[in-house]
Amino acid sequence: MTLDEKLKEIPRSAGVYLYKDSAGKTIYIGKAKNLRSRVRSYFQARPFDRKTDALLRQIADVEFIVTDNEVEALILEATLTKKHKPRYNVNLKDDKSYPHLKLTINEPFPKVVITRRIQNDGALYFGPFLPASLARKTIDLINRTFQLRTCDIEIDGKAPRPCLEYHIKRCLGPCVKGLCTPQQYQEAVRDVRLLLEGRNKELADTLADRMTQASTDLRYEMAAKYRDLRKTVIKLSEQQKMATSPERDVDIFAYYREGRRLALQLFTMREGHIVGRREFFWEDLPEGDFDPASFLSDVLAQYYTTDYVPKEIHVPVDFEDRELLEQALSSRKGRRVKIQHTQRGEKRDLIDLGEKNAKLAFEQRFRVLKPDMKLVLEELQETLELPRFPTRIESFDISNIQGAENVAGMVVSENGKMNRAEYRKFRIRTVEGSNDVASMREAVFRRYRRVLDEGKPLPDLIMIDGGKGQLKAAADAMRELDLEAVPMVGVVKPPFRHNDVSHLLVKGREDEPVYLDSHSLILRLLQMIRDETHRYAVTYHRKRRELRDFTSELTAIPGVGAKRKTRLLRQFGSIQRVALASVSELSPFVGLKTATEIVEHFGRQRSLAEGETAIAHDSTSG
Repeated sequence: MTLDEKLKEIPRSAGVYLYKDSAGKTIYIGKAKNLRSRVRSYFQARPFDRKTDALLRQIADVEFIVTDNEVEALILEATLTKKHKPRYNVNLKDDKSYPHLKLTINEPFPKVVITRRIQNDGALYFGPFLPASLARKTIDLINRTFQLRTCDIEIDGKAPRPCLEYHIKRCLGPCVKGLCTPQQYQEAVRDVRLLLEGRNKELADTLADRMTQASTDLRYEMAAKYRDLRKTVIKLSEQQKMATSPERDVDIFAYYREGRRLALQLFTMREGHIVGRREFFWEDLPEGDFDPASFLSDVLAQYYTTDYVPKEIHVPVDFEDRELLEQALSSRKGRRVKIQHTQRGEKRDLIDLGEKNAKLAFEQRFRVLKPDMKLVLEELQETLELPRFPTRIESFDISNIQGAENVAGMVVSENGKMNRAEYRKFRIRTVEGSNDVASMREAVFRRYRRVLDEGKPLPDLIMIDGGKGQLKAAADAMRELDLEAVPMVGVVKPPFRHNDVSHLLVKGREDEPVYLDSHSLILRLLQMIRDETHRYAVTYHRKRRELRDFTSELTAIPGVGAKRKTRLLRQFGSIQRVALASVSELSPFVGLKTATEIVEHFGRQRSLAEGETAIAHDSTSG
């Protein structure tokens, strides 16, 4: 069907429409209460803004999806926009991914794991957790209290004996027949789900009923277990960050914009305190008049398709779809959600504070102002969940060519500034050939064995230039030195783009890569340290290679032995300077005869090179 024929066939139902260009790529996604009326309005002869005019010039095809109502259309539009990222839509972008908890109900024996990627795999996702450390505290509570499994093995009940997790009461032991029935395990899974969904009162009531029933059946040990579980849940209800009372469970949005660039701030308030902040940036907003109401509507719809929905959301401007989005979010949360355009009072003050922070973030990102390094390092600490503020960062890199002149370089950053006096270089001794993994292990081991011997302070973070192999080798070296507690991160480069950083691998959580936006201030700091480490290691490697070449070149000259070679190296510094030196300059160090031999040797080389150049020039001219 042609585009005109499709326009005639569009139904009057609610739904979503997708505009595509001549290459079949989706360039805009919209929703409508009446698809026919909305889509046809685009093609009526009347003036539009620049953005819509540019969009219309590229539309070659249209598709539509019918929904039962406008609320479903809103949810579907947000989901498809996040998936396709059309050019003419407002696409939500985040500088970093925050951890979520994943309950794998798509497995026979579910477990809870931490992840930074949300996938459509049938599992349940809860989060994001702000600060990131809250995710690990929550999963630790789940493991201690509800004892879901933490392993990756296939559970068939045929294991001969349970692992240590069962014996320390952190797993119900479904892998061994007779320790835990599938029904008992699923009961624990349902409890964990209620907990993560914030339905603590319902969970406490359920546990009370089970306690009473177990006591009636004279199963007093089980009744005591349910009693203790209920106490834990009630205590958690009082302390939980994701509180359920409206005044304590609020998200606050604010933004600052100039032209096509915009910085958006989200303050996350729990228990009456701001516990987290997220930043979003746009630098390529569609041309045309900026509509803050439409922008916020699109952003909120996309953000809350997967993330935790609070009881209240405060925005700086009102927008047309506010009530519609409230219905969608209330349906998803299972209770009333309010979106408020706050104009006065404490919440308005918080929005004003958010706008000030948004402007500051805008300045630091787009005007390339010198960032506040303390704030950058605090954000690095939160992102990597470091136990201490990362004042001192030590970074390692390996350099060689096919295993020749294998060396390592280590640089030091203190409070975001490079401390050259603390740099160290290593000539790899125990590794033959090109083996960066083994070389990294040797360099890290030698460095921190000496640090221990000399009683010097350990770094707050170790950076390894490399992937899982190098990170594991470095971690093995630290384990041998009983220094496992020192945090370590691997910096992974994308293929064919060696000046970039693809993602980070945190020791102990290698299966949860940390991805950072290319404009993130954290990424800029780590990339600066990584580049300096690479430069330092490569410079040392080149000096070693020059020394090798210098040795082989000079020892080929009659009269030049090891002592004279060393003397010349110390005096002139490089083979190029020796080659250009005169007999009078060389003779004080090697004698007149040998000096003459050296000058004649390099003179013959220059004459040969000039002759080859002349021949090449003549053949080209002919």
